[in-house]
Amino acid sequence: MPSVNRPYVLAGAEGQALWFLGNLVTVKATGEQTRGRLTVAEFLNPAGFAPPLHRHLEEDEMFYVLSGTARFLCDGEELTARPGDFVYLPVGLPHTFVVGSEEPLRCLQITTPSGFEDFATDAGTPARERRLPDPGPLDPAALGHAASRHHIEILGPPPKAHTGA
Repeated sequence: MPSVNRPYVLAGAEGQALWFLGNLVTVKATGEQTRGRLTVAEFLNPAGFAPPLHRHLEEDEMFYVLSGTARFLCDGEELTARPGDFVYLPVGLPHTFVVGSEEPLRCLQITTPSGFEDFATDAGTPARERRLPDPGPLDPAALGHAASRHHIEILGPPPKAHTGA
């Protein structure tokens, strides 16, 4: 990765690639490059994917949708996002999302301050290829331990998908 306080360009296929919760995550900017100010990662989530209900205790989380759709659920509100939409989820509020059933969701995920990249690295594995990983089991206990090490609380299971996203 580029060093701190220097301009850089990463091509579409550049950046640390991880398989994380059944998704492909490509880290584009880390706390090391941004002096701890933010993390930027490109996510590719499979159609129908939903993470567990959770909350970040230190980070605001934002998504800029590049392709696909998702229904975000945050603190009792439902927010539907399509390509070009921006979603802001404030620190401390319980949230999750459900990817639409028609196609994968491709988005930029931004967290401030930085640190999300450490959680994704801790809970994920290096991607052997730049593609969605093969479906596999999730270890809820290991995820919960990694989340707590990185100031994220897992609050409940993923929501059920419905045809409206």
